[in-house]
Amino acid sequence: MHFAPYGFRATYHHLCLSARIPKDLERDPSSLVRAVQELHHARELRLADERDYANRRRAEKARGMRQAESSGSWRDTQSGTGHVAYCPHPTFHPSEPLPVVVERVLSSSVPPGEAPASTCRVCGRHDNTIAWHDGAYQLHQLCRNCGVSLGVQRADAPDPMPAARQDRQWKDIWTLRNESPRSRPG
Repeated sequence: MHFAPYGFRATYHHLCLSARIPKDLERDPSSLVRAVQELHHARELRLADERDYANRRRAEKARGMRQAESSGSWRDTQSGTGHVAYCPHPTFHPSEPLPVVVERVLSSSVPPGEAPASTCRVCGRHDNTIAWHDGAYQLHQLCRNCGVSLGVQRADAPDPMPAARQDRQWKDIWTLRNESPRSRPG
């Protein structure tokens, strides 16, 4: 199972910061071990949740229920991407350890009658979003506190300036030149 709870870029950035991975890996080779351990612990939580869900669905199907009922869990709003808490902006993501965030999201539920996108499953903030254009074709509603995407809609047109800025920023992150902390888009 591929596992990038915030999406590849934001998860990579989070792990680089939390494990303190230096640009020169020979200075601290154990930083990679720290990053893998953090990711592994979070993945174990997700795999346990997947097993529970599969067992529950098997039992429901045996009782004749062919479609999963809405339970208010994170699965109801997931679009099949496998991201537990998708953060489209690579440097704007939760700062807590991945296992803490994953466990919080997996155990969260939205009360009946409440709009799922109005409450962040990671930090619990309610009606606290900012709009962020990805530079291509999507406009995300991000939690203002932790950067998790609470909703997405198609943007009118691509915007080349943010797209170029984000491409440059990603190259810096990927090559470990971006040692900047977690930051809000701006």
